[in-house]
Amino acid sequence: MMMKGTTICAVKRGNQVAIAGDGQVTLGENTVFKSSAKKVRRLYNGQVITGFAGSVADAFALCEKFEEKLTQCGGNLERAAVNLAQDWRGDSVMRKLESMLIVADQGSMLVLSGNGEVIDPDDGVAAIGSGGNFALAAARALVQNTQLTAEDIAVKALEVAASICVYTNDRISVEVLGGS
Repeated sequence: MMMKGTTICAVKRGNQVAIAGDGQVTLGENTVFKSSAKKVRRLYNGQVITGFAGSVADAFALCEKFEEKLTQCGGNLERAAVNLAQDWRGDSVMRKLESMLIVADQGSMLVLSGNGEVIDPDDGVAAIGSGGNFALAAARALVQNTQLTAEDIAVKALEVAASICVYTNDRISVEVLGGS
């Protein structure tokens, strides 16, 4: 049975970058399997933050592989992301992993997918997962029309998504780098 249900939202504003994620894991189409999962974490001695959506086991595997790439690349986020994307797309086992990642450090934010995509969002806002489009729209509106911090925007965007998407809940965890 397929497990799904996540929304991850990342916002970069000023000297702060934040990634927020909900806690819901859904089993099948109608069962909340877990409501307090932590899908946002720190990597590489706390210098990088990531959030993942998709199959939970696949996401954990990808986070581990990404952290290995970070170590091999001396913490260079872009190089590690491209190396992971090449492996992900080129390896027959990894190609079957059903997950997406948002990764960020003080300088950049990237969205990684199994199609080999490494996307640098134009506006410093990215969202993935079942409620990703709702969170993305909310975060963009908040960036354009408020002076809130990146952390506040990411959390409020998740709250909006949780009020609309049945696969997203309001048990939000957030990781932040930098000041406001």
